[in-house]
Amino acid sequence: MNQDYLWIESLKFNDQGLIPAIAQDAQDGTILMMAWMNKESIQKTLETKEVHYWSRSRSELWHKGATSGHIQKLKSFYYDCDADTLLLKIEQIGDIACHTGARSCFFKQIKC
Repeated sequence: MNQDYLWIESLKFNDQGLIPAIAQDAQDGTILMMAWMNKESIQKTLETKEVHYWSRSRSELWHKGATSGHIQKLKSFYYDCDADTLLLKIEQIGDIACHTGARSCFFKQIKC
């Protein structure tokens, strides 16, 4: 492993080797989506500066936007105080993060 990535070993992955990752618009702070990452997708994201996730349904590395063109360019990368959740501040190309065609996956509001 690249010495610059040794901190990845301190992350708390689940039993499947995955960790939740929140994608947030770096400019306006909108939460765009949540997906899963593994060590390989984290390294690939840091190396390419384009976000890669782990697809649980396909059991493979997933380059966000590879087919749609709606890639996510990494601007900054954080992990929380418990080291069990990631926050990726990104530039969303095409302004669509959700597979439904919506800007954000979080568009279903519950009235409180």
